[in-house]
Amino acid sequence: MLEMMPTAHPIFVHFTVALLFVAAALFILGTIFAKQPWAQTALRVAHVNLWLGAIFTIGTVTAGLYAYNTVNHDTPSHLAMTNHREWALPTAALFIGLAIWSIIIYRRSLRVGMVFLAMLMLASGALGVTAWKGGELVYTHGLGVMSIPEVSGDGGHDSHDHPNDGPDGGHGEVPNNVPEAPPAPQEDTNQSPKPHDNSDGHAH
Repeated sequence: MLEMMPTAHPIFVHFTVALLFVAAALFILGTIFAKQPWAQTALRVAHVNLWLGAIFTIGTVTAGLYAYNTVNHDTPSHLAMTNHREWALPTAALFIGLAIWSIIIYRRSLRVGMVFLAMLMLASGALGVTAWKGGELVYTHGLGVMSIPEVSGDGGHDSHDHPNDGPDGGHGEVPNNVPEAPPAPQEDTNQSPKPHDNSDGHAH
Protein backbone atom coordinates (compact mmCIF):
# COMPACT_ATOMS: atom_id res chain seq x y z
CA MET A 1 0.00 0.00 0.00
CA LEU A 2 2.78 2.41 0.89
CA GLU A 3 4.42 1.78 -2.47
CA MET A 4 1.41 3.51 -4.08
CA MET A 5 1.81 6.76 -2.12
CA PRO A 6 4.16 8.54 -4.57
CA THR A 7 1.70 7.66 -7.34
CA ALA A 8 -1.21 8.92 -5.23
CA HIS A 9 0.24 12.43 -5.05
CA PRO A 10 -0.30 13.33 -8.73
CA ILE A 11 -3.76 11.75 -8.53
CA PHE A 12 -4.85 13.84 -5.55
CA VAL A 13 -3.25 17.01 -6.83
CA HIS A 14 -5.42 17.14 -9.95
CA PHE A 15 -8.57 17.31 -7.81
CA THR A 16 -6.97 19.85 -5.50
CA VAL A 17 -5.96 22.23 -8.27
CA ALA A 18 -9.23 21.90 -10.21
CA LEU A 19 -11.56 22.30 -7.23
CA LEU A 20 -9.71 25.25 -5.71
CA PHE A 21 -9.32 27.15 -8.97
CA VAL A 22 -12.99 26.61 -9.83
CA ALA A 23 -13.98 27.75 -6.34
CA ALA A 24 -11.96 30.95 -6.69
CA ALA A 25 -13.44 31.67 -10.13
CA LEU A 26 -17.02 31.13 -8.90
CA PHE A 27 -16.50 33.31 -5.83
CA ILE A 28 -15.26 36.13 -8.04
CA LEU A 29 -18.03 35.75 -10.62
CA GLY A 30 -20.73 35.43 -7.97
CA THR A 31 -19.51 38.60 -6.29
CA ILE A 32 -19.08 40.69 -9.44
CA PHE A 33 -22.45 39.64 -10.89
CA ALA A 34 -24.27 39.54 -7.56
CA LYS A 35 -27.50 40.85 -9.10
CA GLN A 36 -27.73 38.05 -11.64
CA PRO A 37 -30.19 35.23 -10.86
CA TRP A 38 -27.43 32.60 -11.08
CA ALA A 39 -25.07 34.41 -8.68
CA GLN A 40 -26.43 32.68 -5.56
CA THR A 41 -25.99 29.27 -7.16
CA ALA A 42 -22.44 30.15 -8.22
CA LEU A 43 -21.55 31.21 -4.67
CA ARG A 44 -23.10 28.09 -3.17
CA VAL A 45 -21.10 25.85 -5.54
CA ALA A 46 -17.99 27.92 -4.81
CA HIS A 47 -18.29 27.22 -1.08
CA VAL A 48 -18.74 23.49 -1.66
CA ASN A 49 -15.82 23.33 -4.11
CA LEU A 50 -13.60 25.11 -1.60
CA TRP A 51 -14.50 22.59 1.12
CA LEU A 52 -13.88 19.63 -1.17
CA GLY A 53 -10.64 21.16 -2.42
CA ALA A 54 -9.42 21.57 1.15
CA ILE A 55 -10.20 17.91 1.89
CA PHE A 56 -8.29 16.75 -1.18
CA THR A 57 -5.46 19.11 -0.22
CA ILE A 58 -4.90 17.12 2.97
CA GLY A 59 -4.49 13.92 0.93
CA THR A 60 -2.29 15.71 -1.62
CA VAL A 61 0.07 17.06 1.04
CA THR A 62 0.23 13.73 2.86
CA ALA A 63 1.12 11.82 -0.31
CA GLY A 64 3.51 14.57 -1.37
CA LEU A 65 5.45 14.48 1.88
CA TYR A 66 5.74 10.71 1.62
CA ALA A 67 7.06 11.04 -1.93
CA TYR A 68 9.49 13.74 -0.78
CA ASN A 69 11.05 11.33 1.71
CA THR A 70 11.05 8.17 -0.42
CA VAL A 71 11.48 8.92 -4.12
CA ASN A 72 14.97 8.49 -5.59
CA HIS A 73 16.63 11.81 -6.41
CA ASP A 74 19.92 13.64 -6.78
CA THR A 75 21.07 16.99 -5.36
CA PRO A 76 19.50 19.29 -8.01
CA SER A 77 16.17 17.47 -7.85
CA HIS A 78 16.30 17.54 -4.03
CA LEU A 79 16.61 21.32 -4.12
CA ALA A 80 13.70 21.49 -6.56
CA MET A 81 11.59 19.21 -4.34
CA THR A 82 12.36 21.33 -1.29
CA ASN A 83 11.39 24.50 -3.15
CA HIS A 84 8.12 22.86 -4.24
CA ARG A 85 7.41 21.81 -0.66
CA GLU A 86 8.11 25.32 0.68
CA TRP A 87 5.46 26.66 -1.68
CA ALA A 88 3.01 23.81 -1.16
CA LEU A 89 2.77 23.79 2.64
CA PRO A 90 1.85 27.47 3.18
CA THR A 91 -0.47 27.37 0.16
CA ALA A 92 -2.28 24.35 1.58
CA ALA A 93 -2.52 25.97 5.02
CA LEU A 94 -3.96 29.12 3.45
CA PHE A 95 -6.65 27.23 1.55
CA ILE A 96 -7.58 25.13 4.57
CA GLY A 97 -7.91 28.33 6.59
CA LEU A 98 -10.10 29.84 3.87
CA ALA A 99 -12.27 26.72 3.87
CA ILE A 100 -12.84 27.06 7.62
CA TRP A 101 -13.61 30.75 7.14
CA SER A 102 -16.03 29.81 4.34
CA ILE A 103 -17.93 27.47 6.68
CA ILE A 104 -18.35 30.29 9.18
CA ILE A 105 -19.55 32.70 6.49
CA TYR A 106 -21.89 30.12 4.96
CA ARG A 107 -23.92 29.91 8.18
CA ARG A 108 -24.88 33.56 7.77
CA SER A 109 -24.79 34.31 4.06
CA LEU A 110 -23.47 33.02 0.73
CA ARG A 111 -21.70 36.28 -0.06
CA VAL A 112 -18.09 36.84 0.98
CA GLY A 113 -16.24 40.08 1.68
CA MET A 114 -13.42 41.74 -0.20
CA VAL A 115 -10.82 40.61 2.34
CA PHE A 116 -11.85 36.99 1.76
CA LEU A 117 -11.63 37.46 -2.02
CA ALA A 118 -8.20 39.11 -1.73
CA MET A 119 -6.88 36.23 0.35
CA LEU A 120 -8.44 33.75 -2.08
CA MET A 121 -6.75 35.40 -5.06
CA LEU A 122 -3.43 35.39 -3.20
CA ALA A 123 -3.85 31.69 -2.41
CA SER A 124 -4.78 30.94 -6.04
CA GLY A 125 -1.62 32.65 -7.29
CA ALA A 126 0.47 30.62 -4.85
CA LEU A 127 -1.34 27.47 -6.00
CA GLY A 128 -0.43 28.21 -9.61
CA VAL A 129 3.26 28.62 -8.71
CA THR A 130 3.18 25.45 -6.62
CA ALA A 131 1.60 23.44 -9.43
CA TRP A 132 4.16 24.77 -11.93
CA LYS A 133 7.05 23.77 -9.68
CA GLY A 134 5.47 20.35 -9.17
CA GLY A 135 5.29 19.83 -12.92
CA GLU A 136 8.97 20.73 -13.24
CA LEU A 137 9.85 17.92 -10.83
CA VAL A 138 8.58 15.39 -13.36
CA TYR A 139 9.16 16.99 -16.75
CA THR A 140 12.51 18.63 -15.94
CA HIS A 141 14.04 16.41 -13.25
CA GLY A 142 12.24 13.12 -14.05
CA LEU A 143 11.30 12.44 -10.42
CA GLY A 144 9.14 9.39 -9.90
CA VAL A 145 9.66 8.23 -13.47
CA MET A 146 10.61 4.56 -13.50
CA SER A 147 12.03 4.59 -17.04
CA ILE A 148 12.47 7.06 -19.86
CA PRO A 149 11.51 5.81 -23.34
CA GLU A 150 14.35 5.62 -25.83
CA VAL A 151 13.79 8.10 -28.64
CA SER A 152 14.88 6.98 -32.10
CA GLY A 153 14.09 8.08 -35.61
CA ASP A 154 11.04 10.31 -35.81
CA GLY A 155 9.89 9.42 -32.30
CA GLY A 156 7.67 6.47 -33.22
CA HIS A 157 5.58 7.89 -36.08
CA ASP A 158 4.98 5.40 -38.87
CA SER A 159 6.45 6.15 -42.26
CA HIS A 160 3.05 5.79 -43.92
CA ASP A 161 1.98 8.92 -42.04
CA HIS A 162 4.50 10.85 -44.12
CA PRO A 163 4.48 9.49 -47.68
CA ASN A 164 7.04 12.03 -48.87
CA ASP A 165 9.61 11.08 -46.27
CA GLY A 166 13.12 10.90 -47.64
CA PRO A 167 16.33 9.39 -46.30
CA ASP A 168 16.85 12.42 -44.06
CA GLY A 169 14.13 11.20 -41.67
CA GLY A 170 10.99 12.79 -43.00
CA HIS A 171 11.66 15.86 -45.13
CA GLY A 172 12.08 14.31 -48.57
CA GLU A 173 15.47 15.91 -49.22
CA VAL A 174 18.79 14.19 -49.81
CA PRO A 175 21.74 15.85 -48.07
CA ASN A 176 24.18 17.52 -50.47
CA ASN A 177 27.23 16.48 -48.50
CA VAL A 178 26.82 12.72 -49.06
CA PRO A 179 29.82 11.58 -51.14
CA GLU A 180 29.20 9.49 -54.20
CA ALA A 181 30.47 5.93 -54.16
CA PRO A 182 33.71 5.58 -56.20
CA PRO A 183 33.52 3.37 -59.30
CA ALA A 184 34.52 -0.22 -58.80
CA PRO A 185 38.09 -0.87 -60.05
CA GLN A 186 38.34 -3.03 -63.15
CA GLU A 187 40.56 -6.07 -62.99
CA ASP A 188 43.60 -5.94 -65.31
CA THR A 189 44.14 -9.42 -66.73
CA ASN A 190 47.35 -8.44 -68.57
CA GLN A 191 49.43 -7.92 -65.44
CA SER A 192 50.66 -10.49 -62.97
CA PRO A 193 49.19 -10.25 -59.51
CA LYS A 194 51.11 -8.15 -56.98
CA PRO A 195 51.81 -9.35 -53.45
CA HIS A 196 49.54 -7.87 -50.74
CA ASP A 197 51.07 -4.97 -48.77
CA ASN A 198 50.97 -5.90 -45.11
CA SER A 199 52.43 -2.59 -43.88
CA ASP A 200 48.99 -1.43 -42.70
CA GLY A 201 48.72 -4.32 -40.28
CA HIS A 202 45.94 -6.19 -42.09
CA ALA A 203 46.53 -9.75 -43.35
CA HIS A 204 45.68 -10.73 -46.95
